[in-house]
Amino acid sequence: MRRALAIWLMLAAAGVAVFLLSLAVGSVPLSGAQVWHALCGGADDTAGAIVRELRLPRAAAAFACGGLLALTGALMQVLLRNPLAEPYVLGVSGGAATGALTAMLMMWPLWTVQAGAAGGALFSMVLVATLARRDLLHPQVQGGHHEAGSRLLLTGVILAAGWGALITLILSVAPEARLRGMLFWLTGDLGGTASYGLALGALALAVLLAMPMARSLNAMLMGETVAQALGVRVGAVRLSVFVLASLAIAVAITSAGSIGFVGLVVPHLVRLAWGNDQRLMLPASALLGGTLLMAADLVARTVIAPAQLPVGVITALLGVPTFLFLLLRRPR
Repeated sequence: MRRALAIWLMLAAAGVAVFLLSLAVGSVPLSGAQVWHALCGGADDTAGAIVRELRLPRAAAAFACGGLLALTGALMQVLLRNPLAEPYVLGVSGGAATGALTAMLMMWPLWTVQAGAAGGALFSMVLVATLARRDLLHPQVQGGHHEAGSRLLLTGVILAAGWGALITLILSVAPEARLRGMLFWLTGDLGGTASYGLALGALALAVLLAMPMARSLNAMLMGETVAQALGVRVGAVRLSVFVLASLAIAVAITSAGSIGFVGLVVPHLVRLAWGNDQRLMLPASALLGGTLLMAADLVARTVIAPAQLPVGVITALLGVPTFLFLLLRRPR
């Protein structure tokens, strides 16, 4: 327990450092004193407006969404018993993207884009749960191999392909004036973030709900037959993990769009550094994922300042070589 606490404190300290750096660095650099006065509400000038209205919401939303993505990735890798599983593998992001892009195509208000993303994500979650309900509730072992995870994964992949076709159709008929905003949303964009309370609350709640399942998840890593022999209610745990992961990814997508590689790479980094004990790994993944997405967003808005890049581009550029390195150094 002391080791886990030390790791969490180290990651939290790194997150605070990146958070403060995100508030100070940008197209308009600010000193530490200016940031402090802005956070305390003592500055009503330009510096205060920049920190409180622009950088603070963006950094907080980046931390929350990164934490949700990384936590979801860790949960999905246990649920599917597949180290390549990531938050978008069940097609939830495709449903969210279809709902959001439909609202953009119709030129509806901004809140309808977020509502469309949330509705599409939840609809996709219900659809996957309905089609794969037997595998979620009553997983079976056949021939010594567990097939429920593979069928669940295949269901998500097929639905993701269908959502992808609809997304391509929307982009094909969209006017050119709307394409830039659509593409930014599809690659992840924190530029329009104004509120972050929901995302931060969802991250805290997701971690609190996931931690009681950590022991059961550790048992499931040894095989669901072993887990059942140890008294784990495998069907209930699988369903709980699926619902929790789907809701978490829905909140993240609604807040920041589709951001790739955070949920895939971060659990691998945590596992490589500190092992695969889910009691340590789940909070560590949330902290590291939030810190990395804050850092990526800082790069996205400063590398070609005053112009900005989609944060998903930065996570992909960092995530691809990192994952290839992890894959190549992994023992056969």
